[in-house]
Amino acid sequence: LSPGAKMGCFTFIKVMMILFNLAIFLSGGTLLGVGIWVKVDGESFLKIFGALSASVLQVVNVSYLLIVIGAILLVIGFLGCYGAQKESKCLLIMFFSVVLIIFIAEVAAAVVALVFTGLAETLLTGLVTPLLKEKYGVDDTFTEVWNVTMREVHCCGLNNYTDFNNSYFLETHKSYPRQCFGVSPLLSHPHLCGCLLQGCFKQILEEIKTNAGVAGGVAAGIAALEIAAMAVSMYLYCQLDEK
Repeated sequence: LSPGAKMGCFTFIKVMMILFNLAIFLSGGTLLGVGIWVKVDGESFLKIFGALSASVLQVVNVSYLLIVIGAILLVIGFLGCYGAQKESKCLLIMFFSVVLIIFIAEVAAAVVALVFTGLAETLLTGLVTPLLKEKYGVDDTFTEVWNVTMREVHCCGLNNYTDFNNSYFLETHKSYPRQCFGVSPLLSHPHLCGCLLQGCFKQILEEIKTNAGVAGGVAAGIAALEIAAMAVSMYLYCQLDEK
C-alpha cells in the first residue's frame, strides 16, 4: 500500500476504535448507574425488572455485580477511546492487556463450568445456602429476588427445599416458601416435601443445556469482539512505531 493508503487505513481504524470504545464507555456508565440505583432503591428496580431478572439464577447481589461490570467497561472504554484518540502507546497496550486478561478469565471460567459443574455446585451451595437460611424472610430485596426467581423458574432453593431447613423463614413461619410448591395447592408442611419443586441450580442447568446453541453463539460473539479489539489495538500500537 502507498503511504497515503496506509494513513487512510490507519485513520479509519482509529476512528472505529474510538467509536466502538465510546459505546463501551457509555454502556459501562449506564450499568454503573443502574447498579447504584439497585443498591439505593432495589425494590423499585425489582418491581420494574422482576420478570426479566428471574431468567437468570440470582445468587449474588445484583447491585454489586452491575457496579463491577460497569466499572470494568468504563476502564476498558476509556483506555481504548482515549488511547486511540491521543495515539498513546501506553494506553493502547494497557487496553490490550486488560482485554486479554478478561478473555483468559472467560475461557478459564468456561472450562471450569464445563468440567467442574459438580465443584461449582458445591461452591455455590457453600456460599448461597447460608444466605438463604439467614436472609430469606429478613432482607426484603433478597427475599423478593428469590421469590421471583423461584416463581418464574419453577424451582425451590438452590439445591432443593432442604436449603430452608433450620432457616429463619422456616422457624418463623413453620413452613417452606409457597413458591416451592409451584401451582399445587399443597400445605407447606415439612413432611409433605416429596412434592416440592427441584432446586434452582438444576433448573438453570437444564435451561442452559436446552439453549446451549444460543449461549454458545453469544459466547463466541463476545470472544470474537474481544479478539478483534485486541487485534485493532495492537495494529494501532504497531503503526505508531512506524509513524
